[in-house]
Amino acid sequence: MEMPKPTAGHKKLEALAGNWTGEEKMFPSPWEPKGGVATATISAEVACDGFWVVEDYAQRRGPVVTFRGHGVLGYEPKTDEVVLHWFDSMGMGPDLFRGKFEGPSLTLTCKNPMGTHRLTYDLREAGTIRSKMESSQDGKTWAPMFEGVYHKKG
Repeated sequence: MEMPKPTAGHKKLEALAGNWTGEEKMFPSPWEPKGGVATATISAEVACDGFWVVEDYAQRRGPVVTFRGHGVLGYEPKTDEVVLHWFDSMGMGPDLFRGKFEGPSLTLTCKNPMGTHRLTYDLREAGTIRSKMESSQDGKTWAPMFEGVYHKKG
């Protein structure tokens, strides 16, 4: 039996691989009452023979790391969905995001005890990721949490 090969859906995730750095605008929210600006680094690599992308994220305010996250992204051919398993330094347990690519944009949503969250990656510019996270209590009215622009290093 021949081993499975990554599909075109898996290969789209490769655009997220690399070492990235950028600035984030944090909007006032229950988790960030004053808002502000942060910098972030993302280190992401293709793993398990092309089926997953594994990323580590660190957000800084000045020299201090204020938030860390670890993500594992994959593609489910049966559902035609991208899945993101997310773990972070808030200690609330893992989150499962699901979504799809629409052209060069990937939008993923997750429900957890803090509400519904929508994460978007805009990959239309080579070497740049534009990302935003929004939250909603009712799944209809969305409030921005952050917007970030990250550039690939090297």
